[in-house]
Amino acid sequence: ASSPAHGRGAFDTPRRGGSRRGRAASLEMASSGPSPRGRTVSAAAARHKKRSKKSAMDLTKLAPEDSALIIDTLRNELIERDAALVAMNAELARLGNELSAKGEIVRRDHPLTPVQHLIHDRGVSKVRAGRTASLSTSEFLEALPEPEVTTTVRLAEKILEVFKTPIEHMEYLQSAEFASDIIHLADETCELLEKEPRAIFLQSPVYIFGDIHGNLEDMHFFADNIWRLGMHLTAGKFLFLGDYVDRGLSGLECVAYLMALKILAPDKIFMLRGNHETREVNGWEEHYGERSFSWQCKERFGVETGMRVWEQCNQMFDRLPLAAVIDHDIFAVHGGIPRPVRGFDNRIQAILAVPNVAGINPPTEGETQETQQVASDCIWSDPAAEDQEAEMGPDSNGFGESLRGGGAICFGMKAIDEFLDELKLSYIVRAHEAHAEGVAISKGARVFTVFSTSRDHGQGSMAMAGCVLVDFCHIQVINRSPAYKNKFVHRRGSVSIANLEQQQLEERFRLGLVIQDTVDDDDEDDEDYYYVDEHGNVHAAEPEEGEEEEGGAEDHVPGFGA
Repeated sequence: ASSPAHGRGAFDTPRRGGSRRGRAASLEMASSGPSPRGRTVSAAAARHKKRSKKSAMDLTKLAPEDSALIIDTLRNELIERDAALVAMNAELARLGNELSAKGEIVRRDHPLTPVQHLIHDRGVSKVRAGRTASLSTSEFLEALPEPEVTTTVRLAEKILEVFKTPIEHMEYLQSAEFASDIIHLADETCELLEKEPRAIFLQSPVYIFGDIHGNLEDMHFFADNIWRLGMHLTAGKFLFLGDYVDRGLSGLECVAYLMALKILAPDKIFMLRGNHETREVNGWEEHYGERSFSWQCKERFGVETGMRVWEQCNQMFDRLPLAAVIDHDIFAVHGGIPRPVRGFDNRIQAILAVPNVAGINPPTEGETQETQQVASDCIWSDPAAEDQEAEMGPDSNGFGESLRGGGAICFGMKAIDEFLDELKLSYIVRAHEAHAEGVAISKGARVFTVFSTSRDHGQGSMAMAGCVLVDFCHIQVINRSPAYKNKFVHRRGSVSIANLEQQQLEERFRLGLVIQDTVDDDDEDDEDYYYVDEHGNVHAAEPEEGEEEEGGAEDHVPGFGA
């Protein structure tokens, strides 16, 4: 998939509905013939074709450099023919999509599973299907094999139960058993992620989530409202754009939960890589202190076991894809668009060329300077601010230096125009920057920034956690209201935990279930911080004199490019 021809053929398949722009791209690809390099190879092969036939038996009599030239040109001709086959396959895929758009239904097998899902107050349980069916139907259903339940599946289901009621499992969450379970889940998730390309292609409907940063409450909000019955019973796919750890105090729980979801529904949930899914960031204890993922691992499990958990999670992070393309129209990434690199027809091909196991910073074996740059741009870059845009000037390539420093970049309107035009896309959906409104729209309404945590970034008491639903022809924004009631995480002074003993408070505090009193944190008892008017709008009360909001330092690149 990393070869230029394969990457182009895979990407230029038209979008849903066979749009005019998609058809034009495919027809151009199919009719334009080989690339300039390919034409050069073909000409060289033609010059030697007659000579090769005449002296096939006497090849050994030629000078070594002549023999090598003939072999190279013939080998290149085979590569060119392979590329032509790839292009033909892409054209066949286009025709198939066009037929589907005209009402032709493609047959798809649906193997029957003898299970019913029973919905009750505490969730969903499974029961055997066909208990009241006729004798013949019951016999048929009884003969169907039960779904295989492996040890890993049982473990993933256990993690989901723990996530639903973390307060009932506080002892387990601090145990060596939880540490061992995380290592096992990470190892199994690695195998799934290695099979995925670095740029994944999805069809809507797709829910897109931004930074999570160990925020258990906001993760619960999405679980309770977006996939309340479970992802396997919810239509569509789920795309997470990275930054699962650091800043928040429940990074271990959030990562374990996402890995469990990936194991149970590998074709429905997809996780991309953010800048916090690198060792130099999630191990930067000097900067993040107790909110560093490595610090939390060691504090929870001890230094030796904690570092094993941290490293195995980073092994999983090394295998996360970098980008996604939805409906061949929307580019999704954690940070932003990469700069062009030589040797690739487009930047999707460049992303596909990044090794399936990549440390990025520091790089691992197999990473080149070009692929490291592409990967770093994907996880670190930001849209340019207005003053940065002005500094670029008309002769620039649309990229500039990021305010984060350390070699990170920002991208302006020119870079966005060229990127979208190059790949025939319409929008960029990314995360990486905190926004109090959850989802922000910029750059001529072509860039969506999604932030899915409402805490730990100094956005104030009215900050919302948001996500985006790409639903065929619609892009819809979903936000958590600041007045939404918390379930498990409370302020230290909240009346919800006023009757707890000091030991219970300290235990919850270690797990991030009790946090310090700040206006930045919402809670079900925060009548002093919020009020709802007669129209249903939520307002924040003014902080009392001397009371300050909790701030959050902006991410900077630790040593990137050094």
